Amino acid sequence: MAEVLHVNSQEFENVIAQNDVVFVDFFANWCGPCKMLAPSIDKLAQEHPEVKVVKVDVDQEPSLAMQFGVQSIPTLITFKKGQAVNRQLGFVPYETLENMLK
Repeated sequence: MAEVLHVNSQEFENVIAQNDVVFVDFFANWCGPCKMLAPSIDKLAQEHPEVKVVKVDVDQEPSLAMQFGVQSIPTLITFKKGQAVNRQLGFVPYETLENMLK
């Protein structure tokens, strides 16, 4: 069963380089919508083991958030072969998360 991986900026580059599809949740521990989204992020990781699902704490990694233009959280980005191909802001239903993988 796949798990959500919490990554820092160094690990982030490796994860993006070593996986075809990576789903990234930029979040903060104090963020209400982020907390509401967390169970759906966990479910996504479990139901789509072919996708690497990672979380980046914007308070711990502000330079990484800045690099990807994260100005509000949660910000969700799908990377395919190292390129950001899909982005969503704020709380979204699970179906939207799945659609971001297509």
